[in-house]
Amino acid sequence: MDRIKADLIRKLLHAKAPQRVARALDRLAPADIAELFAVLSPGETVEVFDILFDARRAAKTLAELPYDYLTSVLERLDDERVARVVSRLPSDDATLFVQALGDSRREGVLEKLPEDHRHEVQRLLTYPEDSAGRVMTTQFIALESESSAHDAIERIRGREDVADSLFHLFVVDNAQRLAGTVPLRRLVAAQPTRTLADIMLKDPVSISALADQEEAANLVSKYNLLAIPVVDDEHRIVGIITVDDVIDVIREEATEDMYLMAGLDGQDRVFSPTSTSIRRRLPWNMLNMATAFLAASVVGLFEDAITTAVALATFMPVVAGMGGNAGIQTLTVVTRGIALGEIEFSSGMRAVFKEITVGLFIGLLVGVITGLVAWLWKGSPTLGVVLVTAMVCNMTMAGLMGAAIPLGLKLLRLDPALGGGVLLTAFTDSFGFFTFLGLASVMMPT
Repeated sequence: MDRIKADLIRKLLHAKAPQRVARALDRLAPADIAELFAVLSPGETVEVFDILFDARRAAKTLAELPYDYLTSVLERLDDERVARVVSRLPSDDATLFVQALGDSRREGVLEKLPEDHRHEVQRLLTYPEDSAGRVMTTQFIALESESSAHDAIERIRGREDVADSLFHLFVVDNAQRLAGTVPLRRLVAAQPTRTLADIMLKDPVSISALADQEEAANLVSKYNLLAIPVVDDEHRIVGIITVDDVIDVIREEATEDMYLMAGLDGQDRVFSPTSTSIRRRLPWNMLNMATAFLAASVVGLFEDAITTAVALATFMPVVAGMGGNAGIQTLTVVTRGIALGEIEFSSGMRAVFKEITVGLFIGLLVGVITGLVAWLWKGSPTLGVVLVTAMVCNMTMAGLMGAAIPLGLKLLRLDPALGGGVLLTAFTDSFGFFTFLGLASVMMPT
C-alpha cells in the first residue's frame, strides 16, 4: 500500500469516520489492506478490524498477514472475535490462525468454533509442524471411479465451499484409496454418461501427510501442478495442497534457509519487537564471537612476523575476505541444490570436486592480480608470491568447505543451511590467516 492511502485511512480513523474508512478499504484488495496493519497503532488496528469484520472481509485480510503481524494483531482481539474470524476460514488458514495464538488462548478459541470446524482444525494440528498435513486444506471433492461426468458436475454445483481450491476432481476406489485425478477441463468436455474411470489421469503425483512441506513444494514445481493430493499411510486422500499454499511454503522455506545461513532465527522480522530480536540473535552472535577469537588466536601465533613485516597486516583482510566470499558463493549454490533436490549425498562428491576446482582457478587468477599489486605497491616480489600461494590455498579450501558443510549437515539430518555462513567464515578466516602468515614466516624470514 502506498503511503498516501495509508495516511488517508489513518486520518479518517482519527476523524471518527468509519463509513468513509469502509469505502476506502472496499477499493483495496485484502493483500493491500494487510500492509496497512504494519503502520497502525493497537487502537487503530482494532478499529480497522471492526470495520472489516462488519463487511465480512476480516478473515481474508488477516490471512494475508505475515505470521509475525498476524500474531501481533490476534493479541489485540478478544477470543470471541478471533473465533468468529477463524470459523469463516478454510481449514488450512484456520489452523495457521489457531497456531499463532498463545497456548493460554488456543483452547478457549477452539471451544468457541462450530463443532465440525473445531474437529477439523484439531486434526490438522496433530500433524508435525512444517509437514504437508499441517498446510493442507481438507476442502476437496473425491468421487468413486464409477461416478458419471454428469454426477460429478452436479456434485461440484453443490459444493460452493471448494470454489477457491477446485482445480481437479479426485477419484478413489472402493477402499477410498486415491486412484486418479480428473482436470476440470477434461470433465467439462466429457460426455455426461462417461465414468470418471474412463477420463481420469491414473497414478497421480501425491505426497504423504507426514512428509516435509518443502517436498510438497518441490513436487508441485517439478510437475507444474495446481494442487497435489495428500494421502495417509494407506494411500487414502486426506487433503490437498494448492499452488497458493505452495507459494507461501516456498517463501517461508527460502526465508528460513537464508536466515539459518546467517545465524538468524526464522521468526525474526524487520518489525519484530526489539527485545525479541536481541534474544533471537544473541546466541549466534556469541558463537560468532567465539569463532572470531579463534581467528584472532591464529593471528597471535605470528605476532613477531607481523611486527617485522608490517605490510602483512595490510593484506590480511584481502586473504580472509576473498576466501569468505568464495566460500559463501559455494555454500549458497550447494544449499540451493540440496533444497531443490538437485543434489543427493550420493552425488555430492561430484559437487565437492567441482567447487574445489572452481575455487582453485579463481584463487589462482585473483591471487596473481593481488600478488602483482602487492609487488608494485610494497616493492616485494616475495610478498606477491606469498599472497598468490595463500589465496590459492584459501579459496580452494573455501570451495571444499562451502560444499562440505551443507552436505555434512544433511548427512546428520540437520537443515543444510543451519549456521553455514557463520561456520564457513570462521574456517576461511582462520585457515586464511594461518596459511598467509605461516608462508610469510617461512618465505620472508627476519
